[in-house]
Amino acid sequence: MHPAPDRELAVAYLDGAVDTAALLGEAARLRDEGHGRVVTYSRKVFIPLTTLCRDTCTYCTFAKPPGAGGMYLEPGEVLAVARAGDAHRCTEALFTLGDRPEARWRQAREFLAAHGHTTTIGYVEEMSELVNAETDLFPHANPGVMTADEMTALRSSNVSMGMMLENISPRLMEPGMPHHECPDKDPGVRMEAIETAGRLRIPFTTGILVGLGETNEEIVDSILAIGEVHARYGHIQEVIIQNFRAKADTRMRGNAEPIPAWFARVVAVARWLLGAEVNLQVPPNLTERFETYLDAGINDWGGVSPLTIDWVNPEAPWPHLDELTSRTNSAGFDLKPRLPVYPEYIDDSWIDRGLVDKVAAATDDRGFALAPQMEASP
Repeated sequence: MHPAPDRELAVAYLDGAVDTAALLGEAARLRDEGHGRVVTYSRKVFIPLTTLCRDTCTYCTFAKPPGAGGMYLEPGEVLAVARAGDAHRCTEALFTLGDRPEARWRQAREFLAAHGHTTTIGYVEEMSELVNAETDLFPHANPGVMTADEMTALRSSNVSMGMMLENISPRLMEPGMPHHECPDKDPGVRMEAIETAGRLRIPFTTGILVGLGETNEEIVDSILAIGEVHARYGHIQEVIIQNFRAKADTRMRGNAEPIPAWFARVVAVARWLLGAEVNLQVPPNLTERFETYLDAGINDWGGVSPLTIDWVNPEAPWPHLDELTSRTNSAGFDLKPRLPVYPEYIDDSWIDRGLVDKVAAATDDRGFALAPQMEASP
């Protein structure tokens, strides 16, 4: 019998002070207990609504200033991407954007004013409603820190929302650290937003980013913080364990990336600490042999697009969906498509009643998406 979840032992696993064979075995057992041999993914299009941002994270290539690629998508451009997603039988429209760029950039305020808004999240609301009304896709908003009023406004068009915690340690905001002078990366602010989503009963995606210069203790504490808020509200539909990838045109271009064998320990520790029922994801485009994380207890690959790039990690192409299926099946698992809201959250206590019929029409009797699992032949 593997010991019960324990902070000190979790840190010891990451330190390499304890053999990890038992940990990996327990993580796989817990995954099978909670999810069987089913692994899910969401067939999505990535809509980078704006690449302007008020933060200056030292590892990010998504955010750009005006004149160097920072921009907003016009409504017609948003709808064109969404309709292309429809044609490729996608079910998710992932809205990703910088945090509150209007607080920093005059150009952001001018764009928003010209489109009848004072805040970027107000524009997210309008574009979510547009995609929801005009396509079969389901918006999933990932706009950074949100207030209760903003989440409530987005709820009628978004079946789920998300925001990465990244790390619980305020040390990463100190001078010389990756979140210095990034007000939206304050872990206290982010945890408050995650808790607000719980109070509002919004299915919520969060997770940690590993490799930013954090300690093993800070990794474990970040996982425990997510587990604690989920224990109170039950709304964390998905926990992403994401490995840092160094990018050539950032200040962290020389930083070491997590080694997959060690990163698998982080994944297994997350499964052990969070338990059998939590949906645990690792992005498959950030590791060449991504199926190694199946042995560490994951049950989801996250959003994978047959159409759009990963705008956050543009150097890392998605695996083709037929390859994802083949490699998952070869590892002994059944790959199933899902909506951006997980099956266990499909009822009107979690999602807006106005979305229930659309969700029901797009899912089977187990709550999985009806979209094809394989790529269409060219």
